[in-house]
Amino acid sequence: MNTTPFQSDPPPSRMQRKLVVEVVEARNLLPKDGQGSSSAYVVVDFDAQKKRTSTKFRDLNPIWNEMLDFAVNDPQNMDYDELDIEVYNDKRFGNGGGRKNHFLGRVKIYGSQFSRRGDEGLVYFPLEKKSVFSWIRGEIGLKIYYYDEIAEDNIDSYKQQPQPQEADDDEQFNPNPHPPPPQQMHNLPPEKPSPVFESAQSHSYQEPQQPPVVIVEESPQPPQEVMQGPPSDNHPPRPPSPPHDVHRYPPEVRKMQVGRPPGGDRIRVAAAAKRPNGDFSPRVINSKIGGGSDATLDKKTTHHPCNLVEPMQYLFVRIVKARGLPPNESAYVKVRTSNHFVRSKPAVNRPGEPTDSPEWNQVFALGHNRTDSAASGATLEISAWDASSESFLGGVCFDLSEVPVRDPPDSPLAPQWYRLEGSAADQKSGRVSGDIQLSVWIGTQVDEAFPEAWSSDAPHVAHTRSKVYQSPKLWYLRVTVLEVQDLHIAPNLPPLTAPEVRVKAQLGFQSARTRRGSMNNHSGSFHWHEDMIFVAGEPLEDCLMLMVEDRTSKEPMVLGHAMIPVSSIEQRIDERFVPSKWHALEGEGGGGGGGGGPYCGRISLRLCLEGGYHVLEEAAHVCSDFRPTAKQLWKPPIGVLELGILGARGLLPMKAKNGGKGSTDAYCVAKYGKKWVRTRTITDSFDPRWHEQYTWQVYDPCTVLTVGVFDNWRMFSDVSDDRPDTRIGKIRIRVSTLESNKVYTNSYPLLVLLPSGLKKMGEIEVAVRFACPSLLPDVCAAYGQPLLPRMHYVRPLGVAQQDALRGAATKMVAGWLARAEPPLGPEVVRYMLDADSHSWSMRKSKANWYRIVGVLAWAVGLAKWLDNIRRWRNPVTTVLVHILYLVLVWYPDLVVPTAFLYVVMIGVWYYRFRPKIPAGMDIRLSQAETVDPDELDEEFDTIPSSRRPEVIRARYDRLRILAVRVQTILGDFAAQGERIQALVSWRDPRATKLFITICLVITIVLYVVPAKMVAVALGFYYLRHPMFRDTMPTASLSFFRRLPSLSDRLI
Repeated sequence: MNTTPFQSDPPPSRMQRKLVVEVVEARNLLPKDGQGSSSAYVVVDFDAQKKRTSTKFRDLNPIWNEMLDFAVNDPQNMDYDELDIEVYNDKRFGNGGGRKNHFLGRVKIYGSQFSRRGDEGLVYFPLEKKSVFSWIRGEIGLKIYYYDEIAEDNIDSYKQQPQPQEADDDEQFNPNPHPPPPQQMHNLPPEKPSPVFESAQSHSYQEPQQPPVVIVEESPQPPQEVMQGPPSDNHPPRPPSPPHDVHRYPPEVRKMQVGRPPGGDRIRVAAAAKRPNGDFSPRVINSKIGGGSDATLDKKTTHHPCNLVEPMQYLFVRIVKARGLPPNESAYVKVRTSNHFVRSKPAVNRPGEPTDSPEWNQVFALGHNRTDSAASGATLEISAWDASSESFLGGVCFDLSEVPVRDPPDSPLAPQWYRLEGSAADQKSGRVSGDIQLSVWIGTQVDEAFPEAWSSDAPHVAHTRSKVYQSPKLWYLRVTVLEVQDLHIAPNLPPLTAPEVRVKAQLGFQSARTRRGSMNNHSGSFHWHEDMIFVAGEPLEDCLMLMVEDRTSKEPMVLGHAMIPVSSIEQRIDERFVPSKWHALEGEGGGGGGGGGPYCGRISLRLCLEGGYHVLEEAAHVCSDFRPTAKQLWKPPIGVLELGILGARGLLPMKAKNGGKGSTDAYCVAKYGKKWVRTRTITDSFDPRWHEQYTWQVYDPCTVLTVGVFDNWRMFSDVSDDRPDTRIGKIRIRVSTLESNKVYTNSYPLLVLLPSGLKKMGEIEVAVRFACPSLLPDVCAAYGQPLLPRMHYVRPLGVAQQDALRGAATKMVAGWLARAEPPLGPEVVRYMLDADSHSWSMRKSKANWYRIVGVLAWAVGLAKWLDNIRRWRNPVTTVLVHILYLVLVWYPDLVVPTAFLYVVMIGVWYYRFRPKIPAGMDIRLSQAETVDPDELDEEFDTIPSSRRPEVIRARYDRLRILAVRVQTILGDFAAQGERIQALVSWRDPRATKLFITICLVITIVLYVVPAKMVAVALGFYYLRHPMFRDTMPTASLSFFRRLPSLSDRLI
């Protein structure tokens, strides 16, 4: 017991925070010393404190295991501090030496990513570039954590006071009185601060929230070493851990630790507490569906109609009708099992028949586990009741272990008559009598009765059924306006003023107007010869309206109009000539094409429905079909695409019901070609399991399958309140990335970009297979054929025109599918078709810029490789290049075969790194993880903008700054081209004279000296040793830079 008086307690202590950066190792560094290796060291900079590790001599995978500690001056604002970690190659250990140490990569980490001691893990960060053209590779493993300790001045002042001798106080301030053995460190819980430290922290600041970490590698703790002497600068000791209460990990964590292999091998584990958004990469599911992920199409896997999904057992109950029932007003049926209780719809009585013979014709599909039912002796009870009095009319009981099992292609089970039974008193009184016709069987989701059955996991019938939709057949309607005659134009025009006559065409919600017509003064007619294109959908029930307008004055005046039914327009599938026709124009009183109105002139039109085009309703880069409209031009399919929608995992709650409880009613939509499929809605489940399989015919392998997940809102809303369904996420799978006849069973993250940032909504599990004969001639020939039909190249459409037509086609498809039952909402169709893909986004602009940089990276890498060769960084490689260059110069016929052989070797080499599974959405490529909030707000803003004027002004200024950079780059490109033109344009007479003289000398030399000798001399001069090379720019480069450009003439 502690009897120390209160006044002897230590004074309030001032806490000091320390940041520890443990540099563990680096992997796959870039060789920079000219000898195929690097001597790396690490420099860590935090809050104006810079420290470095030791140098590891000639090691591309160096291991340091060094800890560098830093003082945190402002713990409250630590989240905003930056930790810069840079890796360099020590020039002292290189070949020949350089003027500075070579840069090997950098990592920038913010304070919000720091972990408290005990929660840290070994995290591998990819090394980043310092500039766009930096050549960097590899990753570095770090452990970064912080801890709080009492300031040294407080400890010294407290040591001067008399200390109590009780063991309790000694243990309180002993940092680690009983250290555990090294072999037990990985089984202990993370270290916790002592109560003294926690109280101090609670008064000073709150612990920052931990950020998500993608991959964490945890390794067993190294044995504790007792250091007798003072620690060195490069190897500081690990700070002592404060005392903590011993507790155990959760069972799943203990299981993970026990399963760790011996020898200290690292295991990649998912730290769910540190990455709430989870992993954003697709992963393979260990499943035996279809024979596993490497299964091929054989006889064993093709006999079952749904071999990509797991069979889900259902208990099917078909209630047909009844006869001889006791008197009742409206009978219904109750179906009850140990897990389910459902009620049928009210009975339907045929006209003229008695009410004792009702009909239902309803099927129920109840989730069933046959093994459990057989073991527990479960039963099925079917009973008839009177809806008005709730009186019992009789029932039937079945033993579920004796229910037959039906598996397609078996024929449907025939319904049978069963005698309704009840208690003895009911039967004697006559309250129970009659028969009921029904059938009961056990089947799967493949059963033909399943789509229309009342399912236990989708009870709302109207909006939860799985359906297959077909997009409407769309045509391009080409309207060529040629000439208008006999118009009644107002005579009171100003002198020397020609009337401005235009033709406006309208088809449904689409409208277009011609330019100003050219007038023939002799005949008074107007000419255009202008094309207008619209999208028309079958059935062709609309009418094309043409109005001739006089827009000379401010108020346009209609001079006449004509109505032409679209169904009467000629169809063509090629570029053959279509004759023009004259159509009469009617006045305001006309009945629309019937000839009842006054004659107001006539118009010459050339009309045709273009069947040789493919009507694009999707973005070109994610298009799922390139076939033309006319079926006569279709080619035979080359294979079959099979998709098994297994289920989803970890969906977020999308709505609140039943007093605020989160809920999600998810369904899937898949689109490929003209065929849309929709799974059933699984109600109130965050881990829905669909297990539905669909197939499509593939006509072109370079197409994309789109699968989206949505939350069903329409089944709860009224007709007047048509609330749209909420998007959960979507994935795209390119068919050409699938190997033939191989089953891919993968889980893809569902990502949605919201105004608040990127959010992972869950994961979707799918199985996909492209079934086709491997390397079929038709498949190989498809890669050499044009992507679009022939008419797109014979009479191409403009880019702006295609965008407008695509918007109209998307609207027509959305309207068509919205009329189906259950409807597919416009928000679903627009999201699946990527209708907003061409909207302005700073994020997409950055992504496209980095894509261009990535495309040019190979050229930059080749230039750096040539630069290393000419600088003799690796003498052996440079000598081999000299020999190869001599062989190619002496035997020039080998140049082209050698180049193609090199391409073959590159392809064979990269075969090792081929993607194993189809790629999903890439957040790094999309620049979604580093997007600025203001840029996101701008991306989701409407047109015209709805933001405040000062926000719009700031965005405009930012766009101007970006445009200045683009303007400068364009000016530099123009200046280089103008310098090339200045060589012979005599803008600089002396430079042109020098250039012409040098060209004359080169001409004479090339006439005299053999070409092979010149090529060898130039090659050896370019590859000369650095000792014969000057660091200053060459004379030719200096001459080119001095040439004049037109930049000095700009105002």
